[in-house]
Amino acid sequence: MLKKSWLLLPLIATAGCLALPPEGVDDAQLRAFDEAVASIGCNLDYEADYLPVELQTGLTREQVQQVANYRIAAGAGESTEVGGFRLTTGSCTPTAEAPVVEAEPAPAPTSAG
Repeated sequence: MLKKSWLLLPLIATAGCLALPPEGVDDAQLRAFDEAVASIGCNLDYEADYLPVELQTGLTREQVQQVANYRIAAGAGESTEVGGFRLTTGSCTPTAEAPVVEAEPAPAPTSAG
């Protein structure tokens, strides 16, 4: 019996990693969510951010929050410093910042002696 339990452990461990969309939210609404969040600058941090997303998608506040959590779980978003949400896919994909290259100092003028 114990051996059979050990065989199920990998299945149970990975079951929590599978992100499922919120109940009652379809693929079209998920796409609308991504487009709406992108249209307001990719972040959902404040009241002023949520209202346009709700209006554009037809989702309730609770559904918007559930979709944001789903996007985080699926690796398509991240939590912000202020406790909000940032979309990280599509037009909101972060760009890699180029390393700053410091210019070499100009050579010191030589005096003709």
